[in-house]
Amino acid sequence: MKKEEQELESKQEILPELSVSTDPYQGRNIIFKPNDGPQTDFLASSEREVLYGGSAGGGKSYAMLADPLRYIAHPQFSGLLVRHTTEELRELVWKSQELYPKVIPNIKWSERKMQWVAPSGGRLWFSYLDREEDVLRYQGLAFTWIGFDELTQWPTPFSWNYLRSRLRTASDDLPIYMRATTNPGGAGHQWVKKMFIDPSPYNQAFWATDIETGKRLEYPKDHSKEGKPLFKRKFIPAKLFDNPYLAESGEYETMLLSLPDHQRKQLLEGDWDVAEGSAFPEFNREIHVVKPFDIPNSWKKFRACDYGYGSYTGVLWFAVSPDEQLVIYRELYVKKVLATDLADMILETEKTDGNIVYGVLDSSLWHKRGDTGPSLAEQMIIRGCRWRPSDRSKGSRVAGKNEIHRRLQVDEFTEKPRLVFFNNCTNTISQLPSIPLDKKNPEDVDTNSEDHLYDALRYGIMTRPRSNLFDYNPLTSNSGFQVADEKFGY
Repeated sequence: MKKEEQELESKQEILPELSVSTDPYQGRNIIFKPNDGPQTDFLASSEREVLYGGSAGGGKSYAMLADPLRYIAHPQFSGLLVRHTTEELRELVWKSQELYPKVIPNIKWSERKMQWVAPSGGRLWFSYLDREEDVLRYQGLAFTWIGFDELTQWPTPFSWNYLRSRLRTASDDLPIYMRATTNPGGAGHQWVKKMFIDPSPYNQAFWATDIETGKRLEYPKDHSKEGKPLFKRKFIPAKLFDNPYLAESGEYETMLLSLPDHQRKQLLEGDWDVAEGSAFPEFNREIHVVKPFDIPNSWKKFRACDYGYGSYTGVLWFAVSPDEQLVIYRELYVKKVLATDLADMILETEKTDGNIVYGVLDSSLWHKRGDTGPSLAEQMIIRGCRWRPSDRSKGSRVAGKNEIHRRLQVDEFTEKPRLVFFNNCTNTISQLPSIPLDKKNPEDVDTNSEDHLYDALRYGIMTRPRSNLFDYNPLTSNSGFQVADEKFGY
């Protein structure tokens, strides 16, 4: 049996029965037994960082309290459980005072230290982190287990990342973990979503990635493990109906159903793709995200790009099915890349694509740089990466947004959405449902938001692409083009 399988099996043996007996860690009088499904999966997870979240009422708080009990019998166990404020922390303390003495006889609580001490010597602190600088209280300390209850209440990942540096163990039989629970929404919704939700399908472990770049975290150059991944994460979704004790009467469900639409989707459905004031609330991951498949050679393909050097550049590749469904099958999301280098990256990427019928690029890139010399668009065209300018006519932004709304709808004849995304387009899938409306002009999106991939999507859609069945393509293999062509670039 593999080591990971042995670890998982041992955890599953410990978890179901935390009981009262003369030996505090053995016995048959069950005090706490995790619900079948997500709650048990969370408590049995072996990944370094795990988020248990989704709808309200899924049993997240009790799962968080139960998790450190797996290890507190170890004399070197040192745990830290945090909430955002003292008021919220107090509720967790009360629940622990109800549960822990029943599970572990002779465990001691210190009000002054906000600390549980097991007969073995294992310790678990309860604390709050109201401000980012509060984490500095733990400078120089070490923990083997750290838990964040309601993680999205922290507006930035600073506290999470800093406390990760406090994880360490000197014992081979005592692992180090970070655990978190939360509902969607809150000040930290976006960074938590980027860290745990976007990189991988639910319930599947994945190698930890950088939330800014999306790149896998690896050991640095000249390290003995250079290039190897650091550790794994996992997201485990929770639903109200996973908790039979709360769902049975239906009263809590009724209360959640009465909430405003975006709150209902977050707290009842556990929908991470819904944000208050979202420009595209109709986006649904289950409908609009599909597994990659081999795109037939007969399908028309094209690309669209919103370029930025200081900010991000977003490139999307489109395929048009015979029933006019748009499939976004690839994305490129990079920062501080020269236009000429971007052209080379695009051409290298397209070597296996076959014919890309056309590309549409932000029209501002046709502006001349100085009195002489080619524009950025022309520099890219010279290298063989051909483009036509995007639509910048009056009203084009609103028209593009409306067309995306139309494309997100399910066609009544095909019974499919008119726009879908391959699940490898992780940045686009993350950003599109999170883009807020412009408060001054609700017909448009907030241009101060992260909208580069949205703009690329809008540019592409506004070319009104049709399938090859209805398309005449004058660009044959021997067609020439003029770099100086101001209208199309070819």
